Formats: sequence, C-alpha cells, structure tokens
Amino acid sequence: MNECRHWPWLLIPLALGGLIYLLAPILTPFVIGALLAYLGDPLADRLEKLKLSRTMAVVIVFLIMLLTFIVVLLILIPALEAQISRFIGDLPRYLEWIRSTAVPWLERRLDLEIGTIDADRFIDLIKQDWQKAGGIAAALAGSITRSGAAILAWLMNFLLIPVVAFYLLRDWDEMVARIADLLPRRWMPVAARLAKESDEVLSAFMRGQLTVMLALGGIYSLGLWIVGLNTALVIGMIAGLISFVPYLGTFVGVVLGVLAALVQFHDLIHVGWVLVVFVVGQMLEGMVLTPLLVGDKIGLHPVTVIFSVMAGGQLFGFLGILLALPVASVVMVLLRHVHDLYKESELYASQSD
Repeated sequence: MNECRHWPWLLIPLALGGLIYLLAPILTPFVIGALLAYLGDPLADRLEKLKLSRTMAVVIVFLIMLLTFIVVLLILIPALEAQISRFIGDLPRYLEWIRSTAVPWLERRLDLEIGTIDADRFIDLIKQDWQKAGGIAAALAGSITRSGAAILAWLMNFLLIPVVAFYLLRDWDEMVARIADLLPRRWMPVAARLAKESDEVLSAFMRGQLTVMLALGGIYSLGLWIVGLNTALVIGMIAGLISFVPYLGTFVGVVLGVLAALVQFHDLIHVGWVLVVFVVGQMLEGMVLTPLLVGDKIGLHPVTVIFSVMAGGQLFGFLGILLALPVASVVMVLLRHVHDLYKESELYASQSD
C-alpha cells in the first residue's frame, strides 16, 4: 500500500516534460538565462565572501559576462565576415581547381561521368546574395524590413535573456533553499547526495566543457592560421564549438581543413600540416584540457551524447539541443543511483532454488 502512494511522484517528471513540450517556443530565453545564472553563481558566491552584498556581487558578475560577450562579438564577427568575404572572392579559383583537377581525378578513379560544373552561375549567385546583404549587419537590417514581426519577437527574446539571468542569479541561493525546504524530510539525505553529484556533473560539463570547446577553437584557428589557410578562423571555431560531441569536431575540422588546403595550395604538404594541427589539438584535448578542466565526472558515452542531442532536437527543437547534454548528465547520475539500489535489492541478490 505504501508503494502505491509513491506512484504520483513518478507523474511529476512526465507532467514536467509535457509542459516543456507545450511551452518550448517561449522557453528558450528563460533556459539560456538560467544557464547563465548557474554559470555565474560560484563567482557571485566568492564575491559575497569578500563582504559584498548579493546584489552588488551579481552586478559585478553580470557586467563581466556582458563585457566578455561584447568583446567576443567585436573581435569575432568582423574577422568571420572578412574570412567569408575572402572565401567568396576566391571561389572562382576554388571551383576551377575542382573542375580541372578534382573532377577528372574522381572520374578516372571511380570510372564515373560526373559532368561539368556551372561554376560561373554558382559564383554569380553567391556574390549577388552577399553583396545584396552587404555583410552581416546589413543582412540583419534587411531581414527586419522583410519580416518585422519575427525579428521583433527574436529581438525581444534576446533582450529578455540578460533580464532573466540577472534576477535568477540574484535569487539563486534562495530558490535552491526553498526547493530543498519543500522536499520530504526522509528524502533529504538521498536528495542532497544526488543534488551534489548532479551539480558536479553539470559544473564539469557547463563550465569545463565550454572552456574546452573555446580553447580547442582557438588552438585549431591559430594552427590553421600558421599553416596559412584563408579560412582558418571559420574552420577552427566550427571544429572547436562542435567538439562537445566526441570526435565530431575533429572529423568536421579535418574534412574542411583538408579541402581548404587542397583548393588553396594544390599540394599535399599543407594537407599534412592541417592534419598535424588537428592531431596536436586532439592530444592537447585528451591529455591536458579535458583532464584539467572537465575531469571524469561526466561519464557520457559518445553514442549517448549523439543520441541525446538528436533526441532533444527532435522533441523540443533548439531548446532540446540546448538542454540535451545537461539533462543527460543528470539522468546518468540518477541511473547510477538506480543501479546501486538494484545491486543492493533482494531481486538482484536472490538465488534460484
């Protein structure tokens, strides 16, 4: 009879999942704000220990985040736009190499008739679109005039993120204490242990893995720049930012880097140097960055990571992708707890007669 009373508690996660599914279109700024508040809470707690008020500590943390975001945008966006513009300017040379070298080689090797590539029309279409946009800022302005309501909604959501982050960060400790106060007292020891383990896993992922991704993006970009690739920053940052999926960042970076080296330099020497860059990046990630910044607390299998991201995107769109790995990390903590309970249960220990 006591077991039946526990079943309503199992409905809470199902109800919460259904609510998230229904509210997914409007939840994204709130989730991003909550993630930023979670990231900033340890620094705010340290500032409080220096005799600052919680509000003042939150203001300082908030300003640090805002300034970091602005500096990254001011540095990264112009550099990315310049490299994309250079890539478009070099398209005729790239496509000519593909048409005169790559296609004949593939036809000979595979005994196929690939045909000719209408390079001129392809180049003209890209140049027209890029010139019409006039860069990233002009493209954004043009989108506003063509779809004012959608862009206004996007802008409101974007402006909502810092507001949500500020208030959640200010009240973070109080909210955690209130949630803990609502839990049944007999559950507190287990709940406290699971909460601590979940926080360690989330901290390792949110803070450690994010730092690893940015560091890898910088390492790849710097290495490819030394090699001489015109699109070093674009390829390096793409490879670094998707490296949260094991080996995906390296695979995508190697493919894009090798293709860029072939069409830019037409030799295998630079291809070899590109491979060296990604080998060195992988060694630094495996032996230095991940052990130092992440550790072994996450414990997610690569297949689990890929499935989590795909399932999250399928169920909840961009919001699901955003929450996939944090939720999967917490679920793994809960599953380890269930595993321990099962190993200690009579069902596992019982022997057949």
